[in-house]
Amino acid sequence: MNVLQVFLTGLSLSAIYALLAVGFVVIYKGTKVVNLAQGAVMMIGVYVVFKLNTGLDFWIVALIGIAVGAAAAVIIQLILSLSKSHDHLVATIITIAIDMIVTAILLVEMRDLMLYIPGPWADAVIQIGGAAMPVARVAAFATAILAIGAFFVVFRYTTFGVRMRAAASDPETAALMGVSGRSVALWSWGIGGGLAVIAGIFLAGFPGAGLPAFGSALAFAVIPAIIIGGMDSAEGAIIGALIVGFTESVSRYLVAAYAPWMGEQIAIVVPYVIMLIVLLVRPSGLFGSREISRV
Repeated sequence: MNVLQVFLTGLSLSAIYALLAVGFVVIYKGTKVVNLAQGAVMMIGVYVVFKLNTGLDFWIVALIGIAVGAAAAVIIQLILSLSKSHDHLVATIITIAIDMIVTAILLVEMRDLMLYIPGPWADAVIQIGGAAMPVARVAAFATAILAIGAFFVVFRYTTFGVRMRAAASDPETAALMGVSGRSVALWSWGIGGGLAVIAGIFLAGFPGAGLPAFGSALAFAVIPAIIIGGMDSAEGAIIGALIVGFTESVSRYLVAAYAPWMGEQIAIVVPYVIMLIVLLVRPSGLFGSREISRV
């Protein structure tokens, strides 16, 4: 594996992580809840795509799966709104329970089945400067740029984006100005759920072998990215995803070349080491907002 191969692998992996990470951050900015059922939302959408992807046009099926994932996320938010507690920690714990319930249902439904979605690019590979690159990963990179770019355009240059930013920065004042916190919350969860399904579609295809019933755990791989970047920063989530993606790719290469006795799985641990260091030095993350307490 040459340096360019490591770079391209890290870049493509970062793109998928960025989709998931921005989904986490959008929900957190809108409601201050860390949605640990984000993986379950991803699996619901991917499962729908897998079931319908048997003759129908892939893009139509993908859009249906994304819409179902967005709807699933909105339903979770509605469930959270039923709680008598307004503690965000309680809401986060509820999302863990939802994730476990969805995973258990998928285990019964899928058993040993793997959700493999080849997509229109199947297992095609192209050569870039001597490095072999799956077309699926090129598509993932392009899709991530389009999806995240569209989100930033909406977030920064539309009235809806202004309402989201206002509700995220000062909910009470925004409410007095007529901004509906409930509407912002529902849209935040819907957007976050849709981004998770887009990432899941690429995780379920080549060069991977598909997603198992407990594939929701893969979403937790981006936790270091959002912690490193900052929980309330979409830009930070992207930078964090780049750090995690490249760290994994480089670590995998170095372990395979110089320390194969450690096993490739050690590459998964390295981003958590970086996350630990960032938490010790800058608990709010590289781009997160610092909380100031007056005493």
